[in-house]
Amino acid sequence: MPQGSPIISIIGLTKAFGGKAVLRGIDLEIFPGESLVVLGGSGAGKSVFLKHLIGLLHPDEGHVVVDGVDITVAEPTVAIGLRKRFGMSFQEGALFDSMSVFENIAFPLRRHSGLDERGIAGQVRRCLSLVRLEGIEDRFPAELSGGMRRRVGFARAIALEPEILLFDEPTTGLDPINTAAIANVINHMRHEMKVTAVTITHDMGLAFRIADRLAMIKDGVIIAQGDPEAFRNDPDPYVQAFLKGEVPAGEEVVT
Repeated sequence: MPQGSPIISIIGLTKAFGGKAVLRGIDLEIFPGESLVVLGGSGAGKSVFLKHLIGLLHPDEGHVVVDGVDITVAEPTVAIGLRKRFGMSFQEGALFDSMSVFENIAFPLRRHSGLDERGIAGQVRRCLSLVRLEGIEDRFPAELSGGMRRRVGFARAIALEPEILLFDEPTTGLDPINTAAIANVINHMRHEMKVTAVTITHDMGLAFRIADRLAMIKDGVIIAQGDPEAFRNDPDPYVQAFLKGEVPAGEEVVT
C-alpha cells in the first residue's frame, strides 16, 4: 500500500438523489503520484464519486480533504483555488464541436493562464505532444476518431499543468487497440508530468494497464482495494465475478 500522507482523503462520503442513496459512506485515501483506478458496475456511483473530488457535487454527509483543506466546508475562493490543481477529462472528451483542436485546448489557457498568444500556442503544441497527437491543431472534433477525441480531451485537461488528473470512463465505446493506446497515453502523461491520477472505469483491461492501486465500489461503499496483484486475489465473490465478467450469485442483471 502507498506510504506517506494522502493528497486526498475521502471520509464518510454520502450522497443521495431523489431519496435514492448512491454513495453510502465512502472512505478512501489517494496518495501523491499514484494512479488509483476506481471500479464498479453501471450505476455504482463512480462518476458521482469523481465529481465530489473536484467539488462539482456537494455531499449530503462526509468530507473531501485535499492537501489538508476540507473542500466541503471551505470558502468559495479557497475551493476554486484548489479546483485549479485538478484537470478533468470527461466521458468521450466533451469537446466543443464548433472549435478546432487548437481552440479547444487554448480555451482554459485564455481564461486562466495569463499567457500571451505565442505562449498559448506553445503550450497547446506541448500538450498535444504529451498525448501523441502532434500537428492536428487545425482539425475539428468531427474529423477525429473516438480515441483521438479522448486524447484531445486529455490535452485540454493538462493545459494548465494540474497536479491531479481525473479520468471519467476514458475508454467507453473504444475498441481494444484504441483502449491500449489510451492506457499508454495516460501512463506517459503521468510519468512526464509526475501527477496523481484517479480513473473511474469498468474496463478491466485499462484498469490493470494503468493502476498502482484499485478500489471497488458496490452498493455505495468501497468493498475492496489493493495493488493489482492483491486485487486479483481478493476473495470477495463480487470482485471475483467482476474480474471474470460473470454474474455474481444472487445478483440481478440490469438491462
